Amino acid sequence: MARPQPPPWGHAAFLLCLLGIGRAIEIPMDLPQPPTITKQSVKDHIVDPRDNILIECEAKGNPAPSFHWTRNSRFFNVAKDPRVSMRRRSGTLVIDFRSGGRPEEYEGEYQCFARNKFGTALSNRIRLQVSKSPLWPKENLDPVVVQEGAPLTLQCNPPPGLPSPVIFWMSSSMEPITQDKRVSQGHNGDLYFSNVLVQDMQTDYSCNARFHFTHTIQQKNPFTLKVLTNHPYNDSSLRNHPDMYSARGVAERTPSFMYPQGTSSSQMVLRGTDLLLECIASGVPTPDIAWYKKGGDLPSDKAKFENFNKALRITSVSEEDSGEYFCLASNKMGSIRHTISVRVKAAPYWLEEPKNLILAPGEDGRLVCRANGNPKPTVQWMVNGEPLQSAPPNPNREVAGDTIIFRDTQISSRAVYQCNTSNEHGYLLANAFVSVLDVPPRMLSPRNQLIRVILYNRTRLDCPFFGSPIPTLRWFKNGQGSNLDGGNYHVYENGSLEIKMIRKEDQGIYTCVATNILGKAENQVRLEVKDPTRIFRMPEDQTAKRGTTVQLECRVKHDPSLKLTVSWLKDDEPLYIGNRMKKEDDSLTIFGVAERDHGSYTCIASTELDQDLAKAYLTVLGRPDRPRDLELTDLAERNVRLTWIPGDDNNSPITEYVVQFEEDQFQPGVWHDHSKFPGGVNSGVLQLSPYVNYQFRVIAVNEVGSSHPSLPSERYRTSGAPPESNPGDVKGEGTRKNNMEITWTPMNATSAFGPNLRYIVRWRRRETRETWNNVTVWGSRYVVGQTPVYVPYEIRVQAENDFGKGPEPDTVIGYSGEDLPSAPRRFRVRQPNLQTITLEWDHPEHPNGILTGYSLRYAAFNGTKVGKQMVENFSPNDTKFTVQRADHVSRYRFTLSARTQVGAGEAVTEESPAPPNEAYTNNQADIATQGWFIGLMCAIALLVLILLIVCFIKRSRGGKYPVREKKDVPLGPEDPKEEDGSFDYSDEDNKPLQGGSQTSLDGTIKQQESDDSLVDYGEGGEGQFNEDGSFIGQYTVKKDKEETEGNESSEATSPVNAIYSLA
Repeated sequence: MARPQPPPWGHAAFLLCLLGIGRAIEIPMDLPQPPTITKQSVKDHIVDPRDNILIECEAKGNPAPSFHWTRNSRFFNVAKDPRVSMRRRSGTLVIDFRSGGRPEEYEGEYQCFARNKFGTALSNRIRLQVSKSPLWPKENLDPVVVQEGAPLTLQCNPPPGLPSPVIFWMSSSMEPITQDKRVSQGHNGDLYFSNVLVQDMQTDYSCNARFHFTHTIQQKNPFTLKVLTNHPYNDSSLRNHPDMYSARGVAERTPSFMYPQGTSSSQMVLRGTDLLLECIASGVPTPDIAWYKKGGDLPSDKAKFENFNKALRITSVSEEDSGEYFCLASNKMGSIRHTISVRVKAAPYWLEEPKNLILAPGEDGRLVCRANGNPKPTVQWMVNGEPLQSAPPNPNREVAGDTIIFRDTQISSRAVYQCNTSNEHGYLLANAFVSVLDVPPRMLSPRNQLIRVILYNRTRLDCPFFGSPIPTLRWFKNGQGSNLDGGNYHVYENGSLEIKMIRKEDQGIYTCVATNILGKAENQVRLEVKDPTRIFRMPEDQTAKRGTTVQLECRVKHDPSLKLTVSWLKDDEPLYIGNRMKKEDDSLTIFGVAERDHGSYTCIASTELDQDLAKAYLTVLGRPDRPRDLELTDLAERNVRLTWIPGDDNNSPITEYVVQFEEDQFQPGVWHDHSKFPGGVNSGVLQLSPYVNYQFRVIAVNEVGSSHPSLPSERYRTSGAPPESNPGDVKGEGTRKNNMEITWTPMNATSAFGPNLRYIVRWRRRETRETWNNVTVWGSRYVVGQTPVYVPYEIRVQAENDFGKGPEPDTVIGYSGEDLPSAPRRFRVRQPNLQTITLEWDHPEHPNGILTGYSLRYAAFNGTKVGKQMVENFSPNDTKFTVQRADHVSRYRFTLSARTQVGAGEAVTEESPAPPNEAYTNNQADIATQGWFIGLMCAIALLVLILLIVCFIKRSRGGKYPVREKKDVPLGPEDPKEEDGSFDYSDEDNKPLQGGSQTSLDGTIKQQESDDSLVDYGEGGEGQFNEDGSFIGQYTVKKDKEETEGNESSEATSPVNAIYSLA
């Protein structure tokens, strides 16, 4: 963000006004006055011969002046020449050639005279010349024969033109000649070769001259070079050799000057023009040029180097630029110097130019004509175009060198005086009139003007006036007070009032009064003070990537009585607001930022009185420009140095360079990455492979992205060698069960190392010690046939080219084709409980390949009913699987097979074991609906009821058991029941019943050895006492929960057990 600095007191335009404050007072045009030249042609007037000739001369005066001309100091009669006319109310000559005539006939020196009754004014002497562009003389040029390394100058010698033509060198096919510090064009137009190389004869050389006025180009017949050399041009390794000259057999030489000749020279230059010094040297290697000034430094603000340091230009020279300059030409063989003595001369230039003199009768005055130059100019005075010596004598006039003094001037003294100061390098001519008037004061500006100014600025109130004698002027504020002069006010000679810093209290009405002996005149100016316009929130510098949105703020405070306008500049030019931009009162928004949006943006807030501006810089980050001018140097057998010139980084620093290469044998037109280098370098050494015809290009990378690739370098071929490596990724795999395909990744151009790259393929069965089979292959695969199924082989692949074989290759194990595997071994189905089924198996005896997994298909079945088939796939390492049963009744059938890449092999099938009560359940399902079964079950139920009644009667008659008297005999600590007097009647040796049946491992049902126990009958609850205190044990039947749930039957309802209990 930046706010450009205006002048400390206000507008720059006001500064220009102040510069004109001290100028002489001019006579109003309604008053009599001598002529004044207002416009004229330049002294050296060159015209186009195809156009009409125009020689300008205009003047003012009262009465209006008349004009006449001289040509070559003689009166030029315009009326006698039909081609020549003079514009109305002007002295401008027009020479018309539409009806014929030769412009050259009118060449010469012209001077215009403007005359009225008060005097005559003169124009400069105008030298008229017609532009010329002569043809180049035809000439036959023999071939220029030169030894390689020798210096050479091809002279141009263009035909003389007016003005001098612009010289440039091209080939006859209009291709520009490439110039550098070895080959360059001198200021005189000649083409200089510091040393000639064999590639210089690839083209011819033609000097061209472009003429300004005719816009034509003249071409000289071309030079043809024939360079004698010890080596052919197409030997690229020598052409890029680091010590190129010695490699090509060119003798190295110390520098010598081709221009200027010798060790010293001199040069004269006119003050105010440019000084151009030139030194061109020959030598092997090409010399470098450096410039120095004896006894001091070169003027850094005016000096610049041109033409590869062979020329030194100093602009707008002055006398202090005189002195001795020397150029130093040096190479590794030595150095020489040339000294140039510079003398600065000067055409006349003004120290004090004479100004018009306005006097009242009887007043005194003077005209001063003071000039300088080298040599010192002479001063000649004239009056009304005639030498002062020839004019009638005037007792009131005195000439004192460069000054004319007037005393007690009278009306008769009115005239136009000319001062001509000249030396050998030019002249100056000035007109100044003496006017004698008797005029009372008058105001020349409109009355009662309104002037609005900005607070704290410096301003000026003008009050143009005239009178003779020259009136005195005074200023007053609000019609009262003393004369305004001093402090914050200053009155200039022309009457302008300057207020150095405007304050609010300076607002009001200002009156200017002009007075001389003939009277007075006054005028008023009303001054209003306004608040300044200020940008209080300025746009800030921003950095943006392409495609983003940027907003630049510009918020302004201004005087509300003034109309505000906000505009924007881009790079100091008016900004075009396209459809990607949105301009609001306080901001500028740019959508989809592009590279063309990069630059400075200036917000200008302006009113009719003032303005404020603020500048911000938008940096658009873009991809870098492509590198250019790739050059190969330091060529060797296995490396080369690549140098390039970086492109513009487009405001995002280059982070790295990617060097790519292309070869024309294996993959022509395909580019591969070779090396990467940091963004701060512009060269690198590249490692090369044998027998590759390299071509390189460079890509620059920054944060935004990659540049376009550079143009490719020249090609460079390396010599061949045997391969240093073998192909990679060697594999042996069967595509059928009786073959093996050997494949590898072919070697590329950078690893081939020679022509006719091929591969020696060897193979044999592993661990058989049989002889190696071998074959030579040009591709990247070979198929071995008639192989056993999935047998390991030892494989070797070796590279070979016409220069020899590669190193001994590594041995790789491959396998012949696979087949279907045999069935998995020892497939086992187990049922550890009623909820799960466990499967286990072993790997196939003959995998016939690499196992890829196992496939298991299974389904539940119950009798003739079969459930949905399920499929499970396992990895090659899985040999177990557990199935969660869906119910306790169904069985499962499992089919298992192994897989290879060929497919699934032989399958094995097993079924899960039958559940323990499967026979009973199936039989029950078959007889439960039979009538005889229903009757039998009713009889059994009746019999059980009778047995229970008998059992109850028998127990009620049983003996009584003795018990302790609870109140008399306390229970001992051995009694298990202390609180209620009961005790456990159990026998630890008697085990509780396990149920009516037990399932064996084979699924059959066996009878339990003991079907009854007192413990089982006593466990159902606590003992009870009858009236006489005897214990009645209540028999209960204990049910085994597991067996009851597993077999879905109970011994409590078994008639057999009931009978056993009665025995």
